[in-house]
Amino acid sequence: MQRGEEMGRSKTNGVYATGDGTFEVDARYKKQRIRKRGFESQAEATDYLIQRREEIRVSLQFLADPKKRVPVTLEDAATQLLKDKEGMPSAVTDAYMLEPLVAWNGSLTIDKLCDATLKDFIEDRRRAKWKNKTINNALECVRTILKRAVTKWQFPNGATWLPQAPSITMLPLTDQRPPRPITWAEQADLLKALPPYLAAMAEFDLNTGARRRVVCMLSWDWEVRLALRPGLEISVFVIPREFVKGRKSERLIVCNSAAQRIIDAQRGLHPQRVFVYPRRTRKGVPQVYVPVATMWSPAWVAARTAAGLGDLHVHDLRHTVGMRLRAAGISERTQNEILWHTQASSMTHHYAVAQLREIYDALELMNQQHDEGESLNLWALMRKMRMKALPQKSPSLKLVA
Repeated sequence: MQRGEEMGRSKTNGVYATGDGTFEVDARYKKQRIRKRGFESQAEATDYLIQRREEIRVSLQFLADPKKRVPVTLEDAATQLLKDKEGMPSAVTDAYMLEPLVAWNGSLTIDKLCDATLKDFIEDRRRAKWKNKTINNALECVRTILKRAVTKWQFPNGATWLPQAPSITMLPLTDQRPPRPITWAEQADLLKALPPYLAAMAEFDLNTGARRRVVCMLSWDWEVRLALRPGLEISVFVIPREFVKGRKSERLIVCNSAAQRIIDAQRGLHPQRVFVYPRRTRKGVPQVYVPVATMWSPAWVAARTAAGLGDLHVHDLRHTVGMRLRAAGISERTQNEILWHTQASSMTHHYAVAQLREIYDALELMNQQHDEGESLNLWALMRKMRMKALPQKSPSLKLVA
């Protein structure tokens, strides 16, 4: 027996015998580890080690010589990323982000991706009125592509698509619009200005904290009638995971008394959808109701302007619910359950009735009107005060304000 076998390991070639009579390869070459077990002879293990060393050598030579490198385009890399993520919740968002990126310059090879080359794309998205946060989402897709090109995606010869990747700098979130919760008085003005069908949706949102897409898609098939207490039966909507952000689990909407009143008023208008609007019909033709596609509409813009609410977004209704829950002293755990900020139970029907009572009571308490804890748009208030303090004949100073 050779000395290398007697010692159990050959220091010269990385092949050593194991206790069960087979041989194992465990070696490093060009900073890469080569390891495999189960060889019946030392010669077989040695041949494998030589073969892998040659593959690594050729791979590194391939990467070092630009003439031997097959360039991969951004379009091909984007296609590969979406193929990898097929069926995952993030695939839809990534596809939305990658579409303008590929349209901008899909023929650009990924080895050219860097802050300098992406500068034109960023300017293009800014012209399209994208906020920095949305642009960052697209840049995060670029980061993912580069990371996988270095660590996962390989050519037939075993070489990865890129030897290394540059760092992509994210944009500062200096242009983010701050949340704009509304007061009870502002809520009254808004609901009065909205058309009845949209006012019902907004008030439901203000009593449940649901996202606007969920409100629009709310279906009677999702409703479960539940006896919460003796003499108190409410509606609970089980939202399928495809309508939940992240799509990891179903979530619940618990109706308080105000939300229940709105839901009951919608019954019988449409066989599937809860929130609908009356379509104009000819005189003498029965009224027809059709599902609402979105709450963000010219009617919303006109109503917020009439109510003096500036650039109020539909999503600000969720911020309002969060503010009111905090003002009512609701526990953070219950707040998170209502606003879907925590990981849901893996099985929605495992919710205890006591949990649903807690959510219902929190929403009822939140709905008690009071001024304590209400939000003020301090930025707008400060700006208005500065404008009043400026000299009337100083347009340049007004511009600065």
